[in-house]
Amino acid sequence: MQRLAFMMHIKEGCAAEYEKRHDEIWPELVELLNSSGVQNYSIFLHGLTLFAYLETEDPAAIDTMKDNELTWKWWRYMEPLMECNEDASPVIEVIPQVFHMD
Repeated sequence: MQRLAFMMHIKEGCAAEYEKRHDEIWPELVELLNSSGVQNYSIFLHGLTLFAYLETEDPAAIDTMKDNELTWKWWRYMEPLMECNEDASPVIEVIPQVFHMD
C-alpha cells in the first residue's frame, strides 16, 4: 500500500460550499475513486489550505482518472471554489512522505 498526500487551496469565503459539495459527493464519483484503487481518502481544511491523504496499491491507476470525463466534470464544478489551472484541474502540491510508523 502506498500513502499519498497533497495540498490544494480554496478561495476566500468558499470553505462552507466546498464542504457542502463534498457532503453531497456524487455516487458515481465515489465509484470511480474506488475502481481506481483509492482507499482511505481524507481531506482536511486548515485556513485556505486543503490537505488530502489517500492510500492506493497502484498510483498509476489514479493517474488514469484524468482521462475520465467525470473527473473533469467534477473539477469544473469545483473550479469556482479552488485555485485551479487554466484547464480547470486543481493546483496540486504533492507532499513527499518523510516518516511513517506502523
